[in-house]
Amino acid sequence: MARQAAAGSPHLSVVVLVYDEVDSIEPLHRELMGVLDGLSSSFEVVYIDDGSTDGSAERLGQLASRESRVRVVGFRRNFGQAAAVQAGIDHSRGDLLVFMDGDMQNDPDDIPQLVAKIDAGYDVVCGWCRERSWISRIASWIVARLSGLEVSDFGCTLKAIRREVIQGARLGGQMHRLLPAYASGVGARITELPVTHRPRSYGRSKRSPVRSAQLALDVLSLRLRGGGAGSPIYSLGWASLVLWALALVCAVVVIVQRLAPPYVHVHANLGVVLAVGLMIVGMQLLLAAFTIPRSQPAYVLREAIESNQLRLATTDERPAAQR
Repeated sequence: MARQAAAGSPHLSVVVLVYDEVDSIEPLHRELMGVLDGLSSSFEVVYIDDGSTDGSAERLGQLASRESRVRVVGFRRNFGQAAAVQAGIDHSRGDLLVFMDGDMQNDPDDIPQLVAKIDAGYDVVCGWCRERSWISRIASWIVARLSGLEVSDFGCTLKAIRREVIQGARLGGQMHRLLPAYASGVGARITELPVTHRPRSYGRSKRSPVRSAQLALDVLSLRLRGGGAGSPIYSLGWASLVLWALALVCAVVVIVQRLAPPYVHVHANLGVVLAVGLMIVGMQLLLAAFTIPRSQPAYVLREAIESNQLRLATTDERPAAQR
């Protein structure tokens, strides 16, 4: 069922994900407000502070103190980008959400084009950064094959999404990058739009090669469970990958022993039994990861600032779906 907008709610919510980006906050905000003021739609800007320790929280508080259209949600610690996207969904009010990074690599000037695509009838518009590295391109190609969704860039944060197609999403791991696949599962119309990927001017990159492996596990979770992944999938998932790697080593040893003296026959080689056993146990661990419920909330708030008022979060102020 589509969400009914509350009286006075903005049509557009721009969710900006911030983690240790104190130097980029002010210039990004100036750019962003200049673009949004040119739109005909009502809007709000929701900054999600993912446990920054460099003064970003204080800088965001200053923005909220002088701008009624700015809301700030701060985490007690760094919970990761998926949790930040989840908080953006939970704490924004618009029927149309635009997500972007706070490091100024996403260009606010692309937002009107994304909104225009939504107005044309699409439910999800994915930003496509053509300047991505070859590693990112390969990762996106693999995810597209696994998910069955023809999207060129799963790594770009900049995207526009109708709230109604992601309202029930529960995100963990790298599932925020799979929002288009989640929305596709409920019948959303999806397209992509080339956007600008600007060089980093402030701070440092938070990307890690490990995230690609985590993303692959989340694709499996999405296909097998149809939902979000929690932290157990990583511990059990990595264990299953290690067991599969050992099984591969055993299989190679068996082949070498069969082809080289003393030419051990496969049916008489215990390595075959070991390889098959490791593969079976690895598969069982991976499937077990998908059956373990998440015991902790995706994030815990430190504070939320809205309309010049400071509100400290308590346990009861976690999103209802996370309790």
